[in-house]
Amino acid sequence: MKARTVTAKPRPPAKARVPAAKAMLSRVPARRPQSSTGSAASHRIASLDALRGVAIVAMIVYHFCFDLRYFDLTRWDFEHDIRWLSARSAILASFLLIAGISAVLAYRQQKSQAHWLTRIGVIALAALLVTAGSYFVFPQSFIWFGVLHAIAVSLFLARPLLGRPVVSAIAGFAIIASGIAFSHPVFDSRLLGWIGFMTAKPITEDYVPLFPWMGVLLVGVAVGHALVRAQFRPIAPLARLPKAFHLLGRHSLLVYLVHQPLIMGTLWLVAGS
Repeated sequence: MKARTVTAKPRPPAKARVPAAKAMLSRVPARRPQSSTGSAASHRIASLDALRGVAIVAMIVYHFCFDLRYFDLTRWDFEHDIRWLSARSAILASFLLIAGISAVLAYRQQKSQAHWLTRIGVIALAALLVTAGSYFVFPQSFIWFGVLHAIAVSLFLARPLLGRPVVSAIAGFAIIASGIAFSHPVFDSRLLGWIGFMTAKPITEDYVPLFPWMGVLLVGVAVGHALVRAQFRPIAPLARLPKAFHLLGRHSLLVYLVHQPLIMGTLWLVAGS
């Protein structure tokens, strides 16, 4: 008998095997790295939502106390008492700082210019609703440039600096300092008063001019970059707050729009009964 000769099949060259291996790997779903502070699927940071929720709660408490005076249930001096003035400044600063941090996250997700302008447009529309609603309740002191107006305009102007944290920090502190230190009568009108530099606070229920408050948002841009580098560890404990804070933080704009009508309507029913 003749011995059978077994010939081995030639193996494809290494270059031919690479596409096949890539094809097999392409069928395996890629896993995104999970963050301890947020869900990769939703691109949200749980601790940042909670921080925004804390600011919302502080705002609601402040406005509730303000409305108590409006209905003559208290005699608190919100215009001159340093405690109330400090509370208002702290709440405003927290909102603008968080707006700057959130802008960094949107910038890093490489959203399109149209998406960015749409986001600003939604905030601007909400600001107009606040103006209309406040005119209905306070026709002599309606809100013509409040916190939402300031956030919308500041975000629009801050766009070129979102990727430059050092420049944002320097510009932010300069705007804060000049807004506090400088004033001139030429800005004492609604035509220019939204910029800042007024010699006296105008008669309005909420006044948040760009100088100094846009500076806080720009500082928030620098803080946002620092938090991203630290993977949000400095504020990670906030993620353990009750879910109510997270819910308020995720829907902060809607809460801002409806909380005052709800509070004032409830107090009107109570005070009128």
